Amino acid sequence: MKIKINDLMQESGVKFGTSGARGLATEMTDKVCHIYTKGFLQYLEESGELKKNGESVAIAGDLRPSTERIMAAVAKAAFDMGYTPINCGYIPSPAVALYGQDHSCPAIMVTGSHIPSDRNGIKFNKCSGEILKYDEEQIREQVVEVDDSIFGGDAFELPEENIDARINYVNRFLKTFPSDCLQGKKIGIYQHSAVGRDMLIEIFSGLGAAVTPLGFSNTFIPVDTEAIRPEDVKLAREWSEENGFDTILSTDGDSDRPLISDENGEWLRGDVACILAAKYLGADSASTPVSCNTALEKTGWFPDIRRTKIGSPFVVASMIEASFAGCKGVIGYEANGGFLTNSDFPIAGETLRALPTRDAVLPTLAIILLSIQQCKPISALLADLPQRFTASDRIQDFPTEESVKILKRFEDRSAIEEAFGNAFGKVESIDRTDGLRVTFESQEVLHMRPSGNAPEFRCYNEAGSEARVQKMQRISMEILLRMKSDA
Repeated sequence: MKIKINDLMQESGVKFGTSGARGLATEMTDKVCHIYTKGFLQYLEESGELKKNGESVAIAGDLRPSTERIMAAVAKAAFDMGYTPINCGYIPSPAVALYGQDHSCPAIMVTGSHIPSDRNGIKFNKCSGEILKYDEEQIREQVVEVDDSIFGGDAFELPEENIDARINYVNRFLKTFPSDCLQGKKIGIYQHSAVGRDMLIEIFSGLGAAVTPLGFSNTFIPVDTEAIRPEDVKLAREWSEENGFDTILSTDGDSDRPLISDENGEWLRGDVACILAAKYLGADSASTPVSCNTALEKTGWFPDIRRTKIGSPFVVASMIEASFAGCKGVIGYEANGGFLTNSDFPIAGETLRALPTRDAVLPTLAIILLSIQQCKPISALLADLPQRFTASDRIQDFPTEESVKILKRFEDRSAIEEAFGNAFGKVESIDRTDGLRVTFESQEVLHMRPSGNAPEFRCYNEAGSEARVQKMQRISMEILLRMKSDA
């Protein structure tokens, strides 16, 4: 039997897009995972990146209950196609991606990132790095031969764990940054169920900090760095007050998106944190989606700023373009705080090699080192930034075609001002890079777009104060919900 990946998406309920394949764990059967993996590797063969001569395929996973089974299904697909599956164990997404980069082999991460534990996913990395939008399109067109007889028998045994990827990722930081660079710093590590929780302790204590583990959990907790749970806000404040930490660090489930707090236990927004990290590294080019905070431009720190559509493939493509254009310190980041580098950066006589995939350790480490360098607490670093505040919300169960109809209402400025002018004033500029992003003469921002991977309509706002942006968010959502009911 043969099946096209596009058809598998519809039949299985497991969708494939920017974040790889994702769906309910019950729908991610061994057969579905086998087919997706086979389609990915088959595409790499067709594109000339991979040959059937026993080459390796690196595989890792997060700490969800369904991850081990899916890793085994992925490994079986690689084995059945003539490749050698390398079991890198339970490590962060950037750690297995780094292993793939170093060994010029595909790297596959089984993770659902921040989504609930009843769901999971498979993230694919080519030998040369993250899959881009063109790769996604080509993978969907793959037609895969399926042999039903190989499913339903004894489970495929994962190979013995290879710890090289774990060691290499930890050494990326311990062998680049001075061993005493965090001496005197008190750092809390909120572990929860993040796959990189033990490695965070190893890295930050190895660089001289006094580290306190916090909030370990054997049950998976879906920590989302863009929508921080109220209980996590409360916990961070209480931990800081009780322990006098300089900062608290954490990550999402697969440890590619960071959480970092100031000394008061207030979590930083990811896009703001990344501006500070880029400042420490001395970046000269920053690529980031249009939805991220415009404090980036207002700092005046970065000669080359490139705004992209939302999604890491667009950020990676933009970084590649920046490097080709001659920029020497190229970084990228997303609103979730995931930080990417497309250049090598000098660090105290050593070299931090480029890693063009989301990473959670580098931005948090860079912010702490910037606070040491400037002799300021993290809250003061934030206070020095242009004061821009962002908020976001979404309308769920909203088909993409309905979202498109709403955006079509706003073909010109007069239509935008008719709907939003009483609340936000006159329009200064319009950006249609991804959906519709409107900057008003007040410098307040309204950005509307359909979600790229769910039937949702998303709304982002930006203003000069926290109170004002929250008010903008409420008003924007009220107007959009009225439009939804009228549609």
